[in-house]
Amino acid sequence: MDRSIVYPGAIPLDSDMLNVNRNAMVALGALAQAVLGSATVFDGLTVAPTTPASMQITVAPGSITQLTSVDQSAYGSLSADTSDALVKMGVNLTATSFTLTAPTTAGQSIAYLLEAAFLESDVSPVVLPYYNAANPSVPYLGPANAGTAQNTQRIQRVQFQLKAGSPAATGTQVTPNVDAGWSGLSVITVAYGQTQIASVNIAAFAQAPVIPYKLPNLRPGFSSLQAFTSSGSFTVPAGVTRLRINVIGGGAGGSSSVGPGGGGGAGGSALTILTGLIPGSVIPVTIGAGGVASSGSSGGAGGTSSFGTYVSATGGSGGLGGTTYGPMAGGAGGSGVGGMVNNVGSYGTDCILSAARGGDGGGPGNGRGTTGALTGYGGLGYGGGGGGGGSNSTVGSGTGALGGNGGAGLVTVEY
Repeated sequence: MDRSIVYPGAIPLDSDMLNVNRNAMVALGALAQAVLGSATVFDGLTVAPTTPASMQITVAPGSITQLTSVDQSAYGSLSADTSDALVKMGVNLTATSFTLTAPTTAGQSIAYLLEAAFLESDVSPVVLPYYNAANPSVPYLGPANAGTAQNTQRIQRVQFQLKAGSPAATGTQVTPNVDAGWSGLSVITVAYGQTQIASVNIAAFAQAPVIPYKLPNLRPGFSSLQAFTSSGSFTVPAGVTRLRINVIGGGAGGSSSVGPGGGGGAGGSALTILTGLIPGSVIPVTIGAGGVASSGSSGGAGGTSSFGTYVSATGGSGGLGGTTYGPMAGGAGGSGVGGMVNNVGSYGTDCILSAARGGDGGGPGNGRGTTGALTGYGGLGYGGGGGGGGSNSTVGSGTGALGGNGGAGLVTVEY
């Protein structure tokens, strides 16, 4: 941080004190940018109904950090500095209230947008005493003894504005657009005939730049994991904007034949990192089922696993089988789609006629083929292919056994 130098006996200058203030502000702004970046950030500023409930809302104390310039106008005797960029923080120590109005037409609602922005202004005007060289014991009142009041503080605050959308049929009301230089903070929906604002009427603006974590809550890298073994949905947690996703498709079933059958192929896999997600978003998760071994036919294919529309992995293909005695091939593996790394699952192995043995499923986590008229082992790991069924004869006059089922897929989410 820059520091002014003063000397004993030197005549003090107003710029000495002004530069101390400016240099401290610049240092704190640089520190804020190093920690938070240059994008606008909110802290606090929680929007809530009043107690008791009314048609008002309150915005709790808090701050905004926003990129601007050092000084838009002259700061005392220091000239303006609009060319050097600086992150500044506006702080509100008291709550702010707004009154909302319900639409006047039955069946309609209005969506209000509450916006926030950084505000810097000069305030607290005072008529200051000035040195009177002609009579030092009687100071001048204001510059040139004109009695002019001058601002004595340059303050930095959070300013708000409430924008009303157009009244529309309830459920079709549209939130107004955010104005240039402002950031959306909250959306408040008010219906016809409403006399009180409740918590259910207030929602955070989806792109509100709220600080997700305080320093004691910060976690390095990806420190939480959620595994899906059945289809469902994932809600992006508060403060989370990126995820690491691993998707595995379902393994295929091993085949059944009058002789030994082929092993099922393994499910494909995909690995990716998603960024720019919106906290609170709900993303569907689909888990591919393991392929089912069918009697006297090829094994069933594994199902596709997916994480929303972002990334997916297809299931393996079933091992070959049928009503003809012969060499039955293992099924092909599935493929990853949309990932940073897309992997192809391994093939199931072919049957071994001379040993009356079914082929092994594609791995890892694969099922084993059997020798003799025994059901093939199913895939035990996620996406593993089922083993082919064996036969009790090596010459085509025996009986083949059922293959094993493929293992189901898997989706893991790290954040």
